[in-house]
Amino acid sequence: MESKEQFDTDLDELMAMLSQQPDEDKTEPTQEPEAAPEVPVEAANAEPQETGDPKKNKKKPESWDKTVLMYLHDLIYLLGALMVLSLLLVRVVVVSGTSMNRTLLDGDYLFVLSNTIYQNPEQGDVVVISKESFDNGSPIVKRVIATEGQWVDIDFELGVVKVGDTLSTMEVLEEPYVNTATVTREGVSFPLQVEEGCIFVLGDNRAVSRDSRSPEIGQIDEQEVLGKVIFLFLPGTNGEDALGNPKESRDFGRIGVVE
Repeated sequence: MESKEQFDTDLDELMAMLSQQPDEDKTEPTQEPEAAPEVPVEAANAEPQETGDPKKNKKKPESWDKTVLMYLHDLIYLLGALMVLSLLLVRVVVVSGTSMNRTLLDGDYLFVLSNTIYQNPEQGDVVVISKESFDNGSPIVKRVIATEGQWVDIDFELGVVKVGDTLSTMEVLEEPYVNTATVTREGVSFPLQVEEGCIFVLGDNRAVSRDSRSPEIGQIDEQEVLGKVIFLFLPGTNGEDALGNPKESRDFGRIGVVE
């Protein structure tokens, strides 16, 4: 009996000792994660290197014919836009002759506000007109002297023009722009009243100008007005200057607003 009890006691102690020891068979050693390899700062910031054939990596320049076609394409659009602008807003007119000396000279290049915008001519405006009965409708430049309903009279002895809303209220027109006095008769009888929708025009160089004094031109229908002269952008070199001397060069000091 004692031996059995002693055996049981020894067994219990042995079991207790075994329970206190770590279970080495079941525990696996923990491994620390491997550190990432260090990347040099210069290598990290460096741009990626191109790989492969260097000839393939280079961008091929555009051929000259494609470049020319591209510029021609842009030029065509630009010219088209300028044409539309010219037709709708501004025209370019070249003065031919000396009928507007001293204000304008032969060969002057002008910007003209198109009649799509310029609708109501006023006294004193310098306008471009086209009259089919005169020079096959070629554009001519004249100055508006009177508008519809006004009366016009010319004293050819004194060389002055009179304008008024009625016959009794006509007054001598102040004309600092004229080059010569208005002494030339062209066939139209005065006084006269400007018809509805028309204007009466004269050139500033009255001695040589063909204008509303001539039956060939007469009163100008407002529909025959192409536009108003607004700017002289290139002085001409043909003909004579304001004093009648031959012009030798362009007078760029004349560039500016036309009045």
